[in-house]
Amino acid sequence: MRDGDHNQLPSDEIRSAADGIRYLRSQDLSEGEITAKDAIHISKGYYAKIPRSHIKPGYLLFSIMASIGNSAVVPDDFPPATANRAVGILVPKTENKFLTWYLFYLLSTNLGTELYTRIKKGGLQQRTNLADVDALEFPLPKESTQQKLVAAMNAAHSEWRAKLTEADALLSGLDDFLIASLGLAKLPKDDRKVFAVPRVSATSRFDPHFHLPALEQNLKMLAAHGSVPLGSLTDFSDETWNPEKHEAPTFRYIEISSVNTDTGEASAVETPLAEAPSRARMMVREGDIIVSLTRPHHGAIAQITAELDDCIASTGFSVLRGLSGVTRDYLWSILRSKFCLLQMLQRASGGNYPAITEPELRKVLVPKPKPAMQEKIAAEVHRRRNKARQLRAEAEAGWQKAKLWFEAQLLGGAK
Repeated sequence: MRDGDHNQLPSDEIRSAADGIRYLRSQDLSEGEITAKDAIHISKGYYAKIPRSHIKPGYLLFSIMASIGNSAVVPDDFPPATANRAVGILVPKTENKFLTWYLFYLLSTNLGTELYTRIKKGGLQQRTNLADVDALEFPLPKESTQQKLVAAMNAAHSEWRAKLTEADALLSGLDDFLIASLGLAKLPKDDRKVFAVPRVSATSRFDPHFHLPALEQNLKMLAAHGSVPLGSLTDFSDETWNPEKHEAPTFRYIEISSVNTDTGEASAVETPLAEAPSRARMMVREGDIIVSLTRPHHGAIAQITAELDDCIASTGFSVLRGLSGVTRDYLWSILRSKFCLLQMLQRASGGNYPAITEPELRKVLVPKPKPAMQEKIAAEVHRRRNKARQLRAEAEAGWQKAKLWFEAQLLGGAK
């Protein structure tokens, strides 16, 4: 039983994916897998200094801080890696290759969650001590039964993943549909990092990132198409919320992490008024569109539905309200497109957490087709979105059924 690196990671030890070693964090463990989104890599020299935290295929990783409970088994083809102290590392002491997967699936069930919940500590900032994990008792059937359970759960997990992949493909293919519908040209790939800038005026951006050829081509393509600045299509709401005037003991809060970047759907968390974050200040109304200013290119852009009316959003969002010349569904769809997200990245500044200012967001160019085309695009986006939602619901229902079966095999009729 181990955890990851306890040192503060030096910024000068961070490397690119091409010449670095993967450095895992708790947020890199999601839905039973190690995600590649926003991956951090470190130098080989720093990696060599922390052998205790080295990670190999077959290890079981689980978050012991922040997103408590997320876990993943390191795949057979996973390259050398390490982790920070928020990740627990379970190293098998047996040649039984089914044991790690058995534990992973057990922790995914309600039974496993209840067992693990008993050893959590803390309030809002929960954590788990390794000594408590080490002492945790769990049901362990004989190896042949483990093999049977793992085989059945592998099949169910694969079916779950297949449906989610199909749902993701529906949404990821939207860019091609938008390009074809709007008559835009596909941009050639241009990864140049060394390039000439013909002219920089006193009022333009001087940072090299802004002038990257790939981003400049995207900007020129949209400008040639007659696109208009976002600021000409919508107002930016400055309506704020004062917690001192809030009468109820709780309020509904939308943080940037509350927006699903795959679907563009937001959710609100019921939050005690006494624990209101200082960033909980933006009042949102039904019909608004919220756009994340932090890492805006990730697509945390959502419509405020009737269910979210009168919620409070983080100051990390811009709130778009009062549209002119475009429908809400169309604007939401087009802002989540690759050619708009690339502009947001281009106009952002910062290192690992680039952010865009509201004045820069207003300058993002948006294609403005005729109303009939806007309706066509919005209808297709909704069709794909609804189908993707259906697939995800089917995937979740099937996976929940498999987990209940797993529990029944261990406990029989007992609850």
